[in-house]
Amino acid sequence: MKILKNLIIDGRHQKPMVTDVFYKESNQPKKVVIFCHGYKGFKDWGAWNLMAKAFAKAGFFFIKFNFSHNGGTVEQPIDFPDLEAFGNNNYTKELDDLESVINWISSEESFKKEANINDIAIIGHSRGGGIVLLKANEDSRVKKVITLAAVCDFGKRSSTIGDLENWKKNGVKYVVNGRTKQNMPHFYQFYENFKANEERLHIKNAVQNLKIPQLIIHGDHDDAVSLDEGKNLKQWNPKAQFQIIQNANHVFNVAHPWDKDHVSKELEEVINHCIDFLK
Repeated sequence: MKILKNLIIDGRHQKPMVTDVFYKESNQPKKVVIFCHGYKGFKDWGAWNLMAKAFAKAGFFFIKFNFSHNGGTVEQPIDFPDLEAFGNNNYTKELDDLESVINWISSEESFKKEANINDIAIIGHSRGGGIVLLKANEDSRVKKVITLAAVCDFGKRSSTIGDLENWKKNGVKYVVNGRTKQNMPHFYQFYENFKANEERLHIKNAVQNLKIPQLIIHGDHDDAVSLDEGKNLKQWNPKAQFQIIQNANHVFNVAHPWDKDHVSKELEEVINHCIDFLK
């Protein structure tokens, strides 16, 4: 298996995207799968590398990347050394980043024999699930879309609402990262960007408008994003496939760091559903 880590893709927002590709070399173009991490996430979180290997083993060309403003850097793509960037992130930057990755694989000569750029699927976890649904609706190069424990509404998220008066006055509000203990900033631009692009960022409209196959996966013990959000997605697109993973939490019972050489039973189930759907 060929694994290339920490490739650099230049985006539109002065910060690169650090990117990994996993595939079996065969000189046969393979279906492309692009994975988007969630809020306070990164491409090397938990068992995502094991998941990438499973997709590659199953015959896909798998790409995962850090959003340009997720708080990681080229030198340190794990965790959040660049909190200034994190505070300057927003939903439209993430949509632009995903587009940059699609543009990159669509034009990257060195993978021409391995990646079938006419068959691109995108997968998003949590907030990344909202991002891939919006992108699937606005980019015809995307042929299938999968969400894992996805949010169904950006307007109701705590990063968008809350004490607006103080947020505007102070220019920043902080969220504590339970694992790293960092105070992670959200600058007020996040809210302004959301309001300025509210129509484009409306997940319900995007899902109702989807013309491509959609798979929704959600754990029934998700403590971060309610299973009801997955049910909403299904309601908005009755044609979508909907898989509920029993006894699975928001990250399908893996954690960071993840030292085992195999994924959890629940994440394995997720991967199998995804592979079946994509094949």
